Amino acid sequence: MTSPESLRVRASTPRHPSWRAQAPVVAVVALGGGAGATARYAASLWWPTPAGGFPWTTLGVNIAGCAVIGVFMVIITEVRTAHPLVRPFFGTGVLGGFTTFSTYAVDIRRLLDAGQAGPGLAYLVATPLAALAAVWLAAGATRRVLKGRQR
Repeated sequence: MTSPESLRVRASTPRHPSWRAQAPVVAVVALGGGAGATARYAASLWWPTPAGGFPWTTLGVNIAGCAVIGVFMVIITEVRTAHPLVRPFFGTGVLGGFTTFSTYAVDIRRLLDAGQAGPGLAYLVATPLAALAAVWLAAGATRRVLKGRQR
């Protein structure tokens, strides 16, 4: 007779990908992040925010980066299959390094600390709404352009 103990299904230990398997992904994210952060820094040098001024550069960078994310995601998910490292390199690395929602948070704090509650709250609300709108509009425009090219 079989004992109840021998019939129990043993839970398997979850397998974690080995470091060797993850190293290429980590490397391309790091390289892409460096490139994106460099581009963001260049934008801040090209279009600096004056002390106490509204952070137009950060807002513009975040909107532009989100628009590019919309285009990129349509292309790699609906148009053609990309190499497995393209998404982590460009999507997570380059665009993640380019867009700067941590600076967005710091900018809000600076505006509030400077007694500019109205602009700070407007920026707090406008940035995520504009970023989401940029992704949505860019993805939709990309689909329309690609559909028009197929005719």
